[in-house]
Amino acid sequence: MSNSIKEKAAQIAEPIITDMDFELVDVEYKKEGKSWFLRFFIDGPNGVDIEDCGRVSEQLSDKLDEEDPIKGAYYLEVSSPGAERPLKTEKDIQRSIGKFVYVTTYEPIDGEKAFEGKLVNFDGATLTIEGKVKQKAVTYQVPYEKVAKARLAIQF
Repeated sequence: MSNSIKEKAAQIAEPIITDMDFELVDVEYKKEGKSWFLRFFIDGPNGVDIEDCGRVSEQLSDKLDEEDPIKGAYYLEVSSPGAERPLKTEKDIQRSIGKFVYVTTYEPIDGEKAFEGKLVNFDGATLTIEGKVKQKAVTYQVPYEKVAKARLAIQF
């Protein structure tokens, strides 16, 4: 049930968010305690701030009230995906070339299931990540079909 609500909410939100020059990164619809939350995570070329989230929230609230995809009370939240933004699509990964990433896989590749480093290439089939193991430079070739999760990472 919550998947169809997420999909419907995303369909309603996408054109509004795009028209405001932002990108819809993710949608969550989940129960926390006794309350339901519908969360939209947005990003923009220069990131997003609290004012951006407020403007998007106002627009979404009006449209969601009009379309009424959720039969019941819920809290609407709009926020940034944060510094460790999830990379959910091929487009997200393509845009993240040159950035520091953390990737986990469904099955081990050369005995490893977690890879961290600079994403240097993505050809649609393989992610090339340059990392370090004990101060030694290593290059990982991670097949896209084996990626369980990918996100931006903070480099220390």
